[in-house]
Amino acid sequence: MLKRRSGFDHLPESYLFPEVQRRKEEFLAAHPGVSLISLGIGDTVLPLPKVIAEAMGNASLSMSTEEGYRGYGLEQGSPTLREQIASRFYPEMSAEEIFVTDGSKSDLARLQAFFGSDVSIALQDPTYPVYLEGSLIQEVKNIHLLPCTKENDFVCPLPEGIDLLYLCNPNNPTGKVMTFEELERIIEHARKFRYLILYDGAYAGYIQDQKFPRTIYDIPGADEVAIEVNSFSKLAGFTGIRLGWTVIPKRLSYSCGRSLWKDLQRQNSITFNGASYLSQVGGMAALEEEGWKGIQQSIAQTMQNAHFLKKLFQSEGFEVFGGDNAPYLWIHTPKKKGWDLFQDFLEERHLIVTPGVGFGACGEHYFRVSAFGRPSAIHQLKRGSDGRVSARIMELPPRV
Repeated sequence: MLKRRSGFDHLPESYLFPEVQRRKEEFLAAHPGVSLISLGIGDTVLPLPKVIAEAMGNASLSMSTEEGYRGYGLEQGSPTLREQIASRFYPEMSAEEIFVTDGSKSDLARLQAFFGSDVSIALQDPTYPVYLEGSLIQEVKNIHLLPCTKENDFVCPLPEGIDLLYLCNPNNPTGKVMTFEELERIIEHARKFRYLILYDGAYAGYIQDQKFPRTIYDIPGADEVAIEVNSFSKLAGFTGIRLGWTVIPKRLSYSCGRSLWKDLQRQNSITFNGASYLSQVGGMAALEEEGWKGIQQSIAQTMQNAHFLKKLFQSEGFEVFGGDNAPYLWIHTPKKKGWDLFQDFLEERHLIVTPGVGFGACGEHYFRVSAFGRPSAIHQLKRGSDGRVSARIMELPPRV
């Protein structure tokens, strides 16, 4: 008889975002007709640039012809798309070091399976739940949580005695963007103590200030110690299309000196049949001049949302972090705990936010606000007569 994998015993009862959705649906069932504004899950809502949608539509139609039909593609992805990714984001890297994927979440799972259970890992706290929960499923036992608080400017302390550091920058959930100096210090430490960095750069496209690095490979020596996972999901609005990429430098090696690239390439050929042809056509269109211009317009709208929301919550007196170079706000609430605050916002303000504790213990007394929303909805938000930010039309009850 099949035995249950012990890693599932260590998982929380439910994943964060389905729990947010469950509570939302429960509230709406009890209050029919109520309109909510979601500032919770970071899903994109803006329509695709027309040139990208047309490229995928034409490719889909061509599949009905003998000349245009496509079957299995290359496991590593279209050479054209890999060249485009390398050219736009990583001019010092070769296309051979780019692996096109069906999105960073599933590729993180493949990487976690590759690393296995016999590793010592370090995670930022708070952190994107997939890093921790995916590791728990793999039965990783040696997990170090690195507190990222306002006292250390949300920069994790340097880890000790580890094999692998997960690093998300710009950070989800805190909105923190690391400076060159902060990343240089981590790279230098990783090179000295020989651990690997798994770098999630999914929100790099939202960096507005040129003084911040756009990729970990902007730091000299990073190609000796870092794998970068990235995605078209938030960059180009592909959350429903599924396309990403992972950079695996050929200079990466194990402690024994053998190549990580060769083993990861081999695993990829076993476990993955390649990203969807239609998704890759969309990705190619997104990285061409007209598509890229459309993407930048969508990013600008999202960051306008972020700036509006930041000013609005600050005007209520909240201490707000992020939102300048990342599409998330990290808002401090020293007197309220996570899920209690979530319910208050849902019931009293008709707003959905994400409780910070869902990202880790250091997220308690914070909540995350996502700027991924339709500007027309977000700009309905205002402060009521009691001074609180709300989506409610009617007067809010007085504070107690």
